[in-house]
Amino acid sequence: MDTGEGAGATGTDREGQGWGAMRAWVEKGLSEAERVEEVARLRGGWTSEMRRLGICGPGGRRSLVLRSFVKPFFVRHAEGLLTREAAVLRLLGDTDVPAATLVALDATAQFCDHPSLLMSLLPGTVRLGDEGADRRAELLARQLLRIHRMPVTAKTRPRAYQAWTSPERVSPPEDTKRPDLWQRAVDVIRREPPDHQACFLHRDFHPGNVLFTGNGDALQITGVVDWVETSWGPADLDVAHCSTALALLHGVPAGMHFADRYVAAGGVLAEDRAAHLYWRLLDALAFAPDAEKVAVPWRELDRGDLTRAVLTRRLEGYVQALFDRYA
Repeated sequence: MDTGEGAGATGTDREGQGWGAMRAWVEKGLSEAERVEEVARLRGGWTSEMRRLGICGPGGRRSLVLRSFVKPFFVRHAEGLLTREAAVLRLLGDTDVPAATLVALDATAQFCDHPSLLMSLLPGTVRLGDEGADRRAELLARQLLRIHRMPVTAKTRPRAYQAWTSPERVSPPEDTKRPDLWQRAVDVIRREPPDHQACFLHRDFHPGNVLFTGNGDALQITGVVDWVETSWGPADLDVAHCSTALALLHGVPAGMHFADRYVAAGGVLAEDRAAHLYWRLLDALAFAPDAEKVAVPWRELDRGDLTRAVLTRRLEGYVQALFDRYA
């Protein structure tokens, strides 16, 4: 879950670990006489390190983004993740989905010290504040629907979705006063996945991976980032993931309303309430016990109020609200 290209910069990073090899690789792919003039880390990343590169040359200045996997787990899976993202960026190049343009790929660290992908810098910023959250949620729902309607062929269809948790892996909060609620939720995902109509999924669509510009009536989405988990599966699963994130960021009602916004925009979700509940809980339980993992990048983006206690309370309240509505 990576906040990606549009997060804020944290200053220069000219001599970071392994940067010498990376810089040589980047500059080899630039047009003649272009050079990397500035390097700045981007805040908000969790799965990878993100750098904004200032490029200077005879034609003027431009910016690129370098994604590098450095954590051992993601380095092990980097070839599949980055190759998938590169293929998706190529696929989205001729669509109205605002995605970055692929510039270069070194998925196996053949030239760099870390597996890396180089892409264009998208305009806009990640916005996670409570103010304006409802308006942003409407735009998120419409954008997600456009992603789900992406036409693909058998050749360009992404891999089948993968679940991010299982009944055996769920860890309820240690201090919960409602163990029966968590057990009930785990029991829901013990069943076989419901039959579903599959579509093109971003698979990690949430406010931290979407860039905005403007305010009020001029507010618009200018970028959707982090396509490493792109999959083929039920629209309900993407809606579930964004709903969980909204519940954690802005409170339970925000998470519960997102599916309604998606349907109002023209989206179609499972008619069977039990099936929809399965997908919603399959996602929510992957955040247990306390959603601390996503809190780290969110706090870097000025959401210091999202303490472990707040996130745990919101996650538990969201699980209960899902049962209240769909069970």
